[in-house]
Amino acid sequence: MNVFRLFLFTLLFGLFSTTASAQAYTESVGIRGAYPSAISYKGFINPTDAVELYVGWRGWRRYGAVSLNGAYQRHQDLPEVDNLYWYYGAGAGVQFWSYDDYDRGSATLSLSGYLGLEYVFPDTPITLGLDWRPTIYLGTQRAESFHNFSGFSGGLAVRYILP
Repeated sequence: MNVFRLFLFTLLFGLFSTTASAQAYTESVGIRGAYPSAISYKGFINPTDAVELYVGWRGWRRYGAVSLNGAYQRHQDLPEVDNLYWYYGAGAGVQFWSYDDYDRGSATLSLSGYLGLEYVFPDTPITLGLDWRPTIYLGTQRAESFHNFSGFSGGLAVRYILP
């Protein structure tokens, strides 16, 4: 539960922060590596707030999942490094599971927090992001080993900035 408290403190600190930021782009598309692997779209609705939508997939030896996720993220400047931003936010998703051992599937809903860094390359239309995404799952996945909380989600995103 200490991970949850750290995330909550970081989120509340960010909400009351007065530092403004101005992203150098409005839309980007790319891939998110790690957990889950995904195709990602990120669009800014104002200079500090973005919406990220992604379709992900997970595969293991005997089961896998496809997920649809959305997140609202607030970006802040890191004044010590040009073009580097930190962000925080929250999102939700749905996962559709299939199992080789069972002749059935299932679905779960998820609620996620986001804490990350994003670098916008100054001379190329590329961004690089790294985030941590603690997630609470609602519903059932595999009855024998399902965990309702995952503190190990997140990933590395590489996106192309749309003109």
